[in-house]
Amino acid sequence: MKVIDNTMRTLENSLHYSTAKNKAISNNIANVDTPNYKAQNVSFQSMLDEASNNLNLKKTYKKHLPETNLGNRQHSIRTNNHTTYNHNGNNVDMDKEMADLAENQIFYRSLVDRLNGKFQTMQTVIRGGK
Repeated sequence: MKVIDNTMRTLENSLHYSTAKNKAISNNIANVDTPNYKAQNVSFQSMLDEASNNLNLKKTYKKHLPETNLGNRQHSIRTNNHTTYNHNGNNVDMDKEMADLAENQIFYRSLVDRLNGKFQTMQTVIRGGK
């Protein structure tokens, strides 16, 4: 019997992603006035594109797609070097960063709530349904 299932691992990886995204947004906000600073963002899209190109789903019917194991894929931090918003060469858009920060906070809280729910379910099972 697996105590830590795939859902828990997915939640853990998602928390790592959200934490990395929060760090990147915080760095961007902290460097809003730094000359020639280029904004960073955390990318998951490239991993998603790679995974969708290599699908290996288990076929139980001839029209099913093949199965894939995404495993412990990591996010990547990317720097946007192609834009400049300020006269000093900086490309941090404070409105976008604040919106991204709020969105990431909601995402993080929902992950923590779901993780707490999984732990509460395990606790109920351990206590015998009480």
